[in-house]
Amino acid sequence: MTADLFASPRSAADPAAAPLAERLRPASLDEMIGQAHLLGPGMPLRLAFDSGRLHSMILWGPPGVGKTTLARLTAHHFNADFIQISAVLAGVKEIREAVERARLNQSQGRQTILFVDEVHRFNKAQQDAFLPHVESGLVTFIGATTENPSFEVVGALLSRAQVYVLNSFSEAELATLLRRAIAHGGIALKLAPEAEKLLIAYADGDGRRLINLVEQLATAAATARRGEADADFVATALSPSLRRFDKGGEAFYDQISALHKSVRGSDPDASLYWLCRMLDGGADPRYLARRILRMAWEDIGLADPRGAEIALNAADTYERLGSPEGELALAQAVLYLACAAKSNAGYMAYNQARAFVREDGSREVPVHLRNAPTKLMKELGYGRAYRYAHDEPEAYAAGETYFPDDLVRPPHFYAPTPRGLEGRIAEKLAHLRQLDAAAGGKK
Repeated sequence: MTADLFASPRSAADPAAAPLAERLRPASLDEMIGQAHLLGPGMPLRLAFDSGRLHSMILWGPPGVGKTTLARLTAHHFNADFIQISAVLAGVKEIREAVERARLNQSQGRQTILFVDEVHRFNKAQQDAFLPHVESGLVTFIGATTENPSFEVVGALLSRAQVYVLNSFSEAELATLLRRAIAHGGIALKLAPEAEKLLIAYADGDGRRLINLVEQLATAAATARRGEADADFVATALSPSLRRFDKGGEAFYDQISALHKSVRGSDPDASLYWLCRMLDGGADPRYLARRILRMAWEDIGLADPRGAEIALNAADTYERLGSPEGELALAQAVLYLACAAKSNAGYMAYNQARAFVREDGSREVPVHLRNAPTKLMKELGYGRAYRYAHDEPEAYAAGETYFPDDLVRPPHFYAPTPRGLEGRIAEKLAHLRQLDAAAGGKK
């Protein structure tokens, strides 16, 4: 196990043959692009480096933003042995080997950094395997993850490591990285301004992806014997996936959250944007259809019951038409829900009723509400005092009670809003309460 565990033998022997991303890897913090909120003057990681005190950390951020580079620079700055293992490939055996090497380093007065890439892939047992050695100070732990560490890293380890959040590269930062790749990467290719913009768009905030695209483009240009690349050539030579999230990762759930909240916030443009972002990212339209239907019931409810109908019809339309035609129905359902009157009164009433029933006892059904299909039940009085609402004025049995008899203060769950159809429902319920009061009131 060595610091360059995953480097190819050829790249180790011949630096010029290493991938462009490896050749451009910064050799100091000052060469780092981006993450100014961590590395700028007076910022947390810069202060940690300047203090001379090495500490365990978790670097959390999307792919290609410098997590591995930052870990390596930390080892270089503190003259520590850098042991890198991948949570995808390594197990307890590799952790034990790293611990033995750390013990040897400790006997020689040298610090050890154990860098675990994709630490969220380690299960609890694997994380527990190196936790004691982090606690004892034998190794300084640096983990890299694209997933929220509060969900994926055990609490004991999380409490012993400082979490630093790394951001995607901005367009300006990607432009700087692109110029560096051309100038110092041995790329004999001139890019038209439109080609640069397209490359940056394809990179989608991922610096490593940008460098790989430049390398692919340079190979394509050399094959085509071109010294200059315009936007058309970039589009022809590269066919990058614009998918922007792992379908099971946090970014996926962040985007569905943004879609739901945009609909709830009555912003049709933002709602449509997030829907298209997710479709562009490869989200299953059937999953989106289910979530859209949930939005209709949770955030529109009885203020506009047509919302649920339209959402259900959109899901059925997608099943009939498939992609991409059926996605139009989902888009129009999202637009309708965003523009519809909003109410969560039904959603809140349901949650309150569930909570009440969960905590309350199993009360008896009132005798007058019980069905009486047999003679014995009739003799026992089942249903005897029941008032048939259709035979009452306004088809309402004023003053009648439908809660259990021993519920002294019946709860009030549903409070309709004044918006949309629910406003009319509120008016009707207020009128019925007046009839109850005139009849002597409900218990």
